[in-house]
Amino acid sequence: MRKRVRHAIVLATIASVIGTTVSSAVAQTAEWSVYAADKAGTKYLPLDQINRDNVADLEIAWRQPVIPDEIRNGETTRGPVGSQTTPLMVDGLLYFSSGLGTITALAPTTGEVVWNTGPSDGVRVRQTRGVAYWSDGDERRVVATLGPKLVSLNARTGERDTNFGEAGEVDLREGLLRPFPEYYWNSAPTIIRDVIIIGSFIGDILNNQMPATKQAPRGDVRGYDVRTGEHLWTFYTIPRENEFGVDTWGIDPVEDRPSWEYSGNTNMWAHPTGDEELGIVYLPLSTPSNDYYGGHRPGDNLFAESLVAVDVETGERLWHFQAIHHGVWDYDFASSAVLTDITVNGREIKAVAQPSKQAWVYVFDRVTGEPVWPIEERPVPASPVPGERLAETQPFPTKPPAFELQGVTVDDLIDFTPELRAEALEILERYEWGPIFTPPVLLDPSPGGKKGTIFSPGTAGGANWSGAGFDPATGMLYVPSAYSQNVIAITPSTNPRSDVRFVRERYEPLPGPQGLPLFKPPYGRLTAIDLNTGDISWQVPNGIGPRNHPAIAHLDLPPLGNPGRASVLVTGSLVFLGEGGNTGVSSLPQWYNGPGGKMFRAYDKATGDVVWEMELPGGTSGAPMTYMIDGKQYIIATVGWDDMGSELVALTLP
Repeated sequence: MRKRVRHAIVLATIASVIGTTVSSAVAQTAEWSVYAADKAGTKYLPLDQINRDNVADLEIAWRQPVIPDEIRNGETTRGPVGSQTTPLMVDGLLYFSSGLGTITALAPTTGEVVWNTGPSDGVRVRQTRGVAYWSDGDERRVVATLGPKLVSLNARTGERDTNFGEAGEVDLREGLLRPFPEYYWNSAPTIIRDVIIIGSFIGDILNNQMPATKQAPRGDVRGYDVRTGEHLWTFYTIPRENEFGVDTWGIDPVEDRPSWEYSGNTNMWAHPTGDEELGIVYLPLSTPSNDYYGGHRPGDNLFAESLVAVDVETGERLWHFQAIHHGVWDYDFASSAVLTDITVNGREIKAVAQPSKQAWVYVFDRVTGEPVWPIEERPVPASPVPGERLAETQPFPTKPPAFELQGVTVDDLIDFTPELRAEALEILERYEWGPIFTPPVLLDPSPGGKKGTIFSPGTAGGANWSGAGFDPATGMLYVPSAYSQNVIAITPSTNPRSDVRFVRERYEPLPGPQGLPLFKPPYGRLTAIDLNTGDISWQVPNGIGPRNHPAIAHLDLPPLGNPGRASVLVTGSLVFLGEGGNTGVSSLPQWYNGPGGKMFRAYDKATGDVVWEMELPGGTSGAPMTYMIDGKQYIIATVGWDDMGSELVALTLP
């Protein structure tokens, strides 16, 4: 059955539970059946039993480690400390990817384990961010990746669906153009018109401490039949000979070989979103190999760092937009595009909004690919690195405005005290810096030599995998972000097992005065963007940040913001947002008390005012979700910290 999931239908379905009390809605249920709430990726469910008036009464209903004791079977390893898993709640069960890499079903009111299933060969695999759910009549299936296998499970029992693939699973290593023995995908599958869309996770950090190759695995995106597991199509993210876009992959002047033949990555980190009615799926794609040196791949390099709309039944490209030409900044699209219906100057538009690391939201007509507001090609600096030839221009959206500061100026430096300002100026002189798209430079190891280029936003954003949430009732997009920087220096490749000419120098955090950030706050914030006008409605810091640092504690500063990676949950009247964990975010500032925090907050959707906050056992490391069962609304947040294994924490009213 092809199901149309549209906001009007969702609103109508949920309307009966909004504002109800436990006593009058004993049998009411509202499900979270898709990762990010719906196939549009809105992270929105209009439940309002938990609202501004009573959110202060929230309490923890249950906690469950991401490796529940019932599934350990002798496994003694502590659970992951930065789990990014987000459950689904459908038909009376919670489904999630456990810390052992298995798929586990829990009772949504108690957190108790109902069933658990792992890889068929018993080999431990990595945890993922989520799973998918599909139904047709009496058929109900959970679809997930377990390491290199795509599996279809009976949603009630966890047993393999024997009609799917070979004994319920498909080996995703088969049929690839380039061998990928360690195939794995971190995100949740998406199912549009009975087609499962799958991406891949490809490591992309190349330096002299490891063999570096320009011939990394390819990040091609694939579609599979949800009933049979049959491979239906492949979208080749690096075009092949005679395909559209192959002319943007030039010939390496050293090897005299077309770069499309060997280049890799250009993968899809995030889960794709899709429109059932249009039959279109939107693919957010990443940087090609290698991230910071493109001398091996002359040209603009389609479809790297692009949003590509494809026909879900054929995989055919319908339109694309490349946000970065010939990327060397690691500004891949790490998060999903959000599908929105908006009204601009009286014109109704089926839109798609793509948040980015570079702190822009790119907005398009999702049918045609036309920008809703002009996007201008503007000149950017050339590269000083030998063999590197950057694009002469990059796209600059005219609306909405950037939601974080871009580039570096002296005026951006920290200035809480004259002493901190003076130290910040001294530190800045060690690096190259300038406007956004200032390119990497060669490391100069001599005394006083430049130690690299400051990227701002850094390669972690801006926005990152946590993406954005959208309220279809108001047209408001909510973007959590970090004001982060990092330093990139290029150095000749010296590893004898490498086949690249230059690599990134080993990562070192950007230092700041006395362990504080080099730049002014806020270091993490929440931004509300009205997509009907293209304007920012409000911005607020998210968290107190380092204001208790001994060098500034006496100044009685306002909240400075925490730059952890955190994701929003949008409900009937509130936006919920944590502060992120303190591990697994190496590109974020590692200053005083770490990047994340343990507070979980509710913001007023209209004003950005903090309505409520609670300290959780750890920082929110996964995207929160909500549901109602037996007339009671729950909010689930996955939390983790460096001194604890991650847990699912369920909040509800007394």
